[in-house]
Amino acid sequence: MAEKYIYFFGGKQTEGKAGMRDLLGGKGANLAEMAGLGIAVPPGFTITTKACTYYFKNNSTFPPGLEDKIPSSLKKIESIVGKKFGDPANPLLLSVRSGARVSMPGMMDTILNLGLNEITMQGLAENTGNEFFAHDCYRRFISMFGNVVLGIEGEDFEDILSNTKAARNIESDTELSVQDLRSIIKKFKALVKKKTKNDFPDDPAEQLRLAINAVFDSWNTPRAVAYRKMNNFSHDWGTAVNVQAMVFGNMGNTSATGVAFTRNPATGEKKFYGEYMVNAQGEDVVAGVRTPKPISELKDEMPAVYEELEKIYVKLENHYRDMQDLEFTIQEEKLYLLQTRNGKRTADAALKVAVDMVEENLIDKKTALTRLEASQLDQIFHPMIDPKTKVKVLAKGLGASPGAATGKVVFTPEKAQKLAEEKEKVILVRMDTSPEDIHGMNVAQGILTAKGGMTSHAAVVARAMGKPCVSGCGSLSVETKKKRCVLNGVKINELDYITLDGTTGRVMKDQLPLVQPRVTGNFTKVMSWVDEVRTLKVRANADTPHDAWVARDFGAEGIGLCRTEHMFFDEERISLVRRMIVAEDAKEREEPLKKLLPIQRVDFTEIFRVMEGLPVTIRLLDPPLHEFLPASAEEIKNLAKEMGWKPSVMTKKIESMKEINPMLGHRGCRLGITFPEIYRMQVRAIFEGACKLLKKGLKVFPEIMIPLVGHINEFKYSKDLVLEVAEEVIQKADVKLPYKIGTMIELPRAALTADEIAKEADFFSFGTNDLTQTTFGLSRDDAGSFLPSYIEKGILEEDPFVSLDQTGTGQLVEIAVKKGREANKKIHMGICGEHGGDPASISFFHKTGLEYVSCSPFRVPTALLSAAQAAIEHKSRRKK
Repeated sequence: MAEKYIYFFGGKQTEGKAGMRDLLGGKGANLAEMAGLGIAVPPGFTITTKACTYYFKNNSTFPPGLEDKIPSSLKKIESIVGKKFGDPANPLLLSVRSGARVSMPGMMDTILNLGLNEITMQGLAENTGNEFFAHDCYRRFISMFGNVVLGIEGEDFEDILSNTKAARNIESDTELSVQDLRSIIKKFKALVKKKTKNDFPDDPAEQLRLAINAVFDSWNTPRAVAYRKMNNFSHDWGTAVNVQAMVFGNMGNTSATGVAFTRNPATGEKKFYGEYMVNAQGEDVVAGVRTPKPISELKDEMPAVYEELEKIYVKLENHYRDMQDLEFTIQEEKLYLLQTRNGKRTADAALKVAVDMVEENLIDKKTALTRLEASQLDQIFHPMIDPKTKVKVLAKGLGASPGAATGKVVFTPEKAQKLAEEKEKVILVRMDTSPEDIHGMNVAQGILTAKGGMTSHAAVVARAMGKPCVSGCGSLSVETKKKRCVLNGVKINELDYITLDGTTGRVMKDQLPLVQPRVTGNFTKVMSWVDEVRTLKVRANADTPHDAWVARDFGAEGIGLCRTEHMFFDEERISLVRRMIVAEDAKEREEPLKKLLPIQRVDFTEIFRVMEGLPVTIRLLDPPLHEFLPASAEEIKNLAKEMGWKPSVMTKKIESMKEINPMLGHRGCRLGITFPEIYRMQVRAIFEGACKLLKKGLKVFPEIMIPLVGHINEFKYSKDLVLEVAEEVIQKADVKLPYKIGTMIELPRAALTADEIAKEADFFSFGTNDLTQTTFGLSRDDAGSFLPSYIEKGILEEDPFVSLDQTGTGQLVEIAVKKGREANKKIHMGICGEHGGDPASISFFHKTGLEYVSCSPFRVPTALLSAAQAAIEHKSRRKK
């Protein structure tokens, strides 16, 4: 049977329905559904997404038989509306619109009033008795067709229109005369001739063919491609094309066009919300050529139409059981619906709509949970750019830590701290960050770096702090000494304002208005539903008592990763760590370790106190040395002075320790094996702190994690060290303290030999940041310079540091889980990489059978909701 590429909608001949959105696109499927519900929808037909994918795969040609079917579909429209396409006396005009399976508002193209030429325009004028209307439709059609189909800049047409109004000293298009419109049409056609070297096409059939081509092509416009990347939509879906009889909102004061929502999309309030514009077409509302009126005024202006619209919006919301976004046109007081779709909404509104609809018995709790966008919850806990603000993006990097921030640009942590003390808001701009920058990062509103990926120092620290961060901004160059930077060719001086959007990676010039977060009772209620459904536990990555407190407040069920190297970022501690690292022997290392022991003991004691009754997984020291070794001449001089060395000797020592690839160098358990006194100090601090609290009656559950294990013997050596010190401290304190010793699975060899390691380990925690790095064989700090190009060229669908590479890295996780459980049935397993806060990755971890995920504190609510959605999704799949 031949493939069907055209589906008709309109009255009893309607062929589609809402469930066919993958084939008909959201718009086409919903037009068919509304027509089936008896709602007044202008008749038309949908050319399927399969036709679009064929078009792109076959050198921009239509599938066989498609063009032959279009005339018969047009005849169906003609028979319903009583007009004929191309007829000089009573012409049928068409709209040609895109429609993907998901909503992509404004990303693809539309052509209205198609079918007009000089002859049909006269027929339209005579048939309607409205010469102004006919000329107005024709000038609109030429400019829209010229822009969308012929590729002429829209501004060129707009300049002609604006100059005409300026010459007449008028502001509104509706004030133009018929003579003005004739002149504009003539100038528009001359512009087309000049730009394309051809006359504007007069044949309606040719116009339609070219318009369908253009709508297909709009699937791959830069803005559409960028939008799909931003939302992780597939580039292979294609768009449907909806060809529909025109209805006109620009026929005078009894006609109008508008957009409305069945509930307020900003707040979720159950109140009809929207705007309309009298004597206008849909493009006017979007373009802002006049100020629209609030939908409530339609009740006074056209009461019968408003009453009908009210009935329809209630009917549609009850039918779809979700908030709807409607487009409508009123032609001489006759109402037509042009579109309905699930309305986009803020996180606040999404929570309120979900809770209200459950309480209204429209949907159940599980449906409400699946409707929410887990990643959108970030909006609730971070400031965001006011949605009403028109944003001009200066540059784009990686959205490394969510939220928005605005402030004065500074290039050093010292300047950041100085201005912050003066109550100034600053954005710290660096090529990349290191532990040296921590004091500046702490006081900055946000952080922008030229280098680094989603797991770089800047990204990880910013997420833990809950600060917006844009990393890996390739078009940024920083000239710290000259106190300036260049962003995408634009010079920015110190103290100039910029605004960051750490959710999307956008960077804007100037100070933009922000909307502050607020948490409502709806959030609490939704989280209680989440707990009823999910099976996956959620812990947090937290390195300080404050981080732990934030995590627990957000609902974390323990700490899945406490990175002890992050405890050493302040000035006093980093000096001790440096002395420890560069020490020539164990004796010289002893002094800084003695000073670090009480500091670490306090750190662990306070974290245990905050997380009382919950497990705390502490990773022993795992510092890539390049993050801790002093870099500047002044830092080297200061360290040499502290240790009584000559600066030249210190410089040589540091040079000798520099590694070609520090991420694969002397770090993790390798450091603990070569310098066991370092791990002994940490283990002693952990268990002394735990025993102290245990004696006070607090419940403490320490879990010691040995990092970067690649061989069973590395784990055995490190485990024996931990056991020796732990048992000594516990025996001396005369307490019974349950604890676990496990490892991070972050090397392919560890995953492949997980059965050997599992026989010795109490738990596995998958360090998917490093596991991704070592599986792909790329540096997570440097990959930001080329991964965007990989994604743009379709080599990778997503950044593997953002969302887990399930077929490659994920396969290693699956192997390790299977082998580990076969060898040790009691072993516990979780994941503590940044993928622990990514909804798609969480779904994979649920399916793989992990017991918990761990993520940065501010992503805990996202992870909790994602865990619930994963449980619902996989239970539903099993039933099928």
